[in-house]
Amino acid sequence: MYRQFEKGECLYHNRLSSIGDIEGWKLEGRARINFENNLFYLENDLDPDIYGDDAHWVFWCPIDFPDKIIIEWEFYPVREPGLCMIFFAATGRHGEDLFSSNLPVRNGKYPEYHSGEMNALHLSYFRHKHPDERAFRTCNLRKSHGFHLVAAGADPLPPVEDAIAPYHMRLVKYEGIVQFSINDLPLLEWEDDGVSFGPIYGGGKIGVRQMAPMKAAYANLSVHRAVLRPETKNV
Repeated sequence: MYRQFEKGECLYHNRLSSIGDIEGWKLEGRARINFENNLFYLENDLDPDIYGDDAHWVFWCPIDFPDKIIIEWEFYPVREPGLCMIFFAATGRHGEDLFSSNLPVRNGKYPEYHSGEMNALHLSYFRHKHPDERAFRTCNLRKSHGFHLVAAGADPLPPVEDAIAPYHMRLVKYEGIVQFSINDLPLLEWEDDGVSFGPIYGGGKIGVRQMAPMKAAYANLSVHRAVLRPETKNV
């Protein structure tokens, strides 16, 4: 039985409809950024056939968010193959601010994020990059440092040619609980025991990652405090 969370105080809302909405955001790697029809489009700037893993990138919201939050956004897949992912609860491995000059420079290569000098939870929810991912589609939740696959759920997102966007994404981080749904369909819930993969993470930064040549659009990113309904505790 999935726990039931309600939205409390709004901590952040961003329409992602114009260049001013991403002022202060931090891009690691290279990407093309465009705004059309009040949507925020992201795609690779480098050809993955030439540059390989250097063609991928991560784009960070500059805000440090607390624990016990609900993250929501609208997602529009535009071009594939590719992969889309969200990082959350991201900090330095020793609690540093993620943008601290004491941390190594990151340039969008995946090992820098799962086995580098940062801790984070990350959820890949549009995994259409490789043939095996397209043949059996899942949403994968990992905990890093360490690249630990901690949960997986079925991915209902269709290929781009069949997509009827927007898709409403909802991600809950509440102490050790992580819950994810698309269009109100629950897909996975995992509870960290704080032992198997290290201590439970608290707050931190949120970032999006795409693997080239994926192109996608985003809108209406919001973060609310998460309120757990009392009747669902300890279920």
